[in-house]
Amino acid sequence: MYKRILVPVDGSSTSDRALQEAIKLIDDQPVQMRLLHVVDDLQFLNAEGYVDYAELRELTKKIGERALAKAEEVAKQADITVDTLLREANGERIARVIDEEAANWSADLIVIGTHGRSGFNHLLFGSVAEGVVRGSSVPVLLVRSE
Repeated sequence: MYKRILVPVDGSSTSDRALQEAIKLIDDQPVQMRLLHVVDDLQFLNAEGYVDYAELRELTKKIGERALAKAEEVAKQADITVDTLLREANGERIARVIDEEAANWSADLIVIGTHGRSGFNHLLFGSVAEGVVRGSSVPVLLVRSE
């Protein structure tokens, strides 16, 4: 049914669950799966020299690379070949970057975890998954955290 599945990962248990659900969707048919991690722009002040922005940026990339490697290993254990992509937000909202990647890669489906925040936490942290649903031109499967 789905030939190209995009799975955004962030290293959280919720994105792990989303990956597991994406794996369940694959029958004995040829499916391409892409694992995507978006490096968010950091909003730290460097005016006083308290934060080494370049070092912090490199750290966030390494965290993303580890999340992708972990997810890739899970897919390989399920005998699924995937490709991985690390993209930087470059001032864009993460949800928009995910939607752009889905369109550029011609994904048939996005499988993404959602933390299910509400109230003040939702207001404070927002929701990448909600943004993906609102902006996506392809179907989105939301997977809730436990």
